[in-house]
Amino acid sequence: QVQLVESGGGLVQAGGSLRLSCAASGNIFSIATMGWYRQAPGKQRELVAAITSDGSTNYADSVKGRFTISRDNAKNTVYLQMNSLKPEDTAGYYCNLKFYRAIWNRGDYWGQGTQVTVSS
Repeated sequence: QVQLVESGGGLVQAGGSLRLSCAASGNIFSIATMGWYRQAPGKQRELVAAITSDGSTNYADSVKGRFTISRDNAKNTVYLQMNSLKPEDTAGYYCNLKFYRAIWNRGDYWGQGTQVTVSS
């Protein structure tokens, strides 16, 4: 069983920065694709950024150039550096881990979420 624990959320003024962290338990982190998702009230959960086991990244258009996802396999941790924050970035941010070894050995796990609030 994998557990994901997020930290780093909070209240920040527009234009400010925050760094989210997500620490994973277990021994599959290095082969997993890690993602950050967010969900604002009344809206669907959306992908913010993802990073594969080999370090390839992709971002939502709305955060390109402002957010950076990275991972430290030695610490089983993924990060989301958020710069130039906007009020529309306000949401609950959730860490996700996906791995696939075989049809009978795969998983999709979520953290409990951390709130990011950006004031104007």
